[in-house]
Amino acid sequence: MNITVNDIPVELSGTPSLREMLEQLGHGPAGSALAVNQTIIPRSRWAEHPVNEGDDILLFQAIAGG
Repeated sequence: MNITVNDIPVELSGTPSLREMLEQLGHGPAGSALAVNQTIIPRSRWAEHPVNEGDDILLFQAIAGG
């Protein structure tokens, strides 16, 4: 499956959920936020929300600072 994550083409195996996609990409859910096709997906739905062919995903990482 081919998707785009932060404007970078990515190929994933299978049909993962958002949580599984993060695992495949080596990102943990802590401090992360996701938008799929310009819609923020609540963390509580990541395990059930499927990633679909051609999805445009934005992955945000929280950074502490002052």
